[in-house]
Amino acid sequence: MEPDAAIPANALIPAETGVARPAAPDDLAWAVVNMRAGEAIVVNEALLAAYQAASSPHSIRALKSDLEAFDLWCRRAKRIALPATPEVVADYLDARAGQGSRPASLARYKASIAKIHQLLELKDPTPSALVKLRLAAIRREKGTAQKQARPLRFKGPVRDVERDRPRGLNIRALLESCGDDLPGLRDRALLSAAYDTGLRASELVAVAVEHIEEAIDPEARLLKILRHKGDQDGEGATAYLSPRTVAAIAAWTDATEIAAGPLFRRVQVRRYKARAAVKGRRIDSISSRETWDLRKTLSKPAVPARVEYDIGTTALHPGSIGTIFRAIIRRAFDLGALPDLTAEDLARLLKGISAHSTRIGLNQDLFASGEDLAGIMDALRWKSPRMPLAYNRNLAAEQGAAGRLMSKLE
Repeated sequence: MEPDAAIPANALIPAETGVARPAAPDDLAWAVVNMRAGEAIVVNEALLAAYQAASSPHSIRALKSDLEAFDLWCRRAKRIALPATPEVVADYLDARAGQGSRPASLARYKASIAKIHQLLELKDPTPSALVKLRLAAIRREKGTAQKQARPLRFKGPVRDVERDRPRGLNIRALLESCGDDLPGLRDRALLSAAYDTGLRASELVAVAVEHIEEAIDPEARLLKILRHKGDQDGEGATAYLSPRTVAAIAAWTDATEIAAGPLFRRVQVRRYKARAAVKGRRIDSISSRETWDLRKTLSKPAVPARVEYDIGTTALHPGSIGTIFRAIIRRAFDLGALPDLTAEDLARLLKGISAHSTRIGLNQDLFASGEDLAGIMDALRWKSPRMPLAYNRNLAAEQGAAGRLMSKLE
């Protein structure tokens, strides 16, 4: 067989049945059987099913996305995706680096290619010296620092989180600028809970009313986190909800009568313009050239402008959280709630805002308030100190030994 000839999907044969079966689009096997293969490959469906059962939906989606991108590149480059050679993998990583992918992303692509070879019981091409050296060359050229989301701190970029007045882009001003209509109530509860808990987007949208429990403080609450990124075994965790957040959630649930299920939901807004009163026409004024309709003789009262809301039944999509945060910031700026920011400042800051901004902001506020690394790791459910320290890098430079000394010098 020609090495670059496309093999039909049915050449990837499930081990149990001996024939290809139709796969659902959300099934990992669907992505696998459609990849460009250079030989007939037997698919161990039991192994794929076991991997899916042991992995989070986010991990499965990420793997599928990476495999589809790799397969598309192979087809366009007339290369074979399964089994891949070290040269193909190295060239693919070079190509993605040329498109702007950072080393951390390339490491994920490499891991995904390795994973599918392991699941199909094929020789893994990624440990080869060629792949390692190409990645090392890319890291040397581009560096390994990842682009960090801009933090959303409670009082903004302040030294003393307890005594300093809020300034710049700050959570407190954003919360105060949220309106008392349904979108505003939802946004205030969402932003406040995101800051209190430091939840990632996928974890935040998974919050349900049933996950909120009483705390020792009667005005506070505890949030049961059923699963988070570092908790693949589903042991769960608990986060603190401040009285501020509890009040915001209560206002939202009371207004929407949400008593169970997903807490943060879509709010569809329908706005109707006001209509002036219409006086009915005399019957003899209706021309024969127009449609005859006796309703034209009836008067119509004025109709005031009104707004209607439709509350969804399912949770927000994780991808919408960053968009909602940016909309809250724009609204606060338009209302004058961020007086020390210019329009240029706003445009620059918005580029760095993501769903992760509240997590980074809480991480930095905890460091600034004097909490130790162990406490911060526990509060934000970190398994390793690497990320909390990375998120605190800029703050540590300013408030560290050199920063404290320079601030005292004239």
